[in-house]
Amino acid sequence: MKKLFLLLVLSMIAISTNSERAPEPVLDINGEILRIHTMYYIVPINRTNGGLAVKTIGNETCQLGIIEEKYDENGDFLEFIPVDKKKGVIRVSTDLNVAILSNYECRQSTVWQLETYDSKTWKYFINVGGIDGNPGPQTIRNWFKIEKYGRGYKFVYCPSVCSYCKVICKDVGVYIINGQRRLALSNVPLVFNFKKEFAS
Repeated sequence: MKKLFLLLVLSMIAISTNSERAPEPVLDINGEILRIHTMYYIVPINRTNGGLAVKTIGNETCQLGIIEEKYDENGDFLEFIPVDKKKGVIRVSTDLNVAILSNYECRQSTVWQLETYDSKTWKYFINVGGIDGNPGPQTIRNWFKIEKYGRGYKFVYCPSVCSYCKVICKDVGVYIINGQRRLALSNVPLVFNFKKEFAS
């Protein structure tokens, strides 16, 4: 009877441990784990296109958006900031801020932010200007996730930092407008891998 009880307790502990296991870490093209305070390039699976960059999207100098570069351009570095900044590892399916480190001298945050619905294009574009941290309803448009997808990864907008907020859950893809390949929510995800800064 004691053995049966002990076996039951051990089984419950094992089930509990498995259910609380952290999501798998995101890996770069060299198989190394992505970490905070580290910069990465986006390397699209489709090598006819390049990395991501901040560019002028309107008539004004500081009207900025995030676009996908041409195939021979690396784009700007990205940095990933999880909800819990004490966690050093970037993991799939977890909320995080994405900061794109550009050379534009505009006084605005470079954290990604989902824009309001554009009725002309029927799209939700992703631009800069978001808030770093402070998870909750007031920052709900600033949280993204990285998901494994085939031979690479994709970005998803489906924040879970606010349990009672109604949110859209959709992949991040590319929409071509005015000759620019801008990031927007899409049914077709942008699929890519990560390349660490100064990686060989």
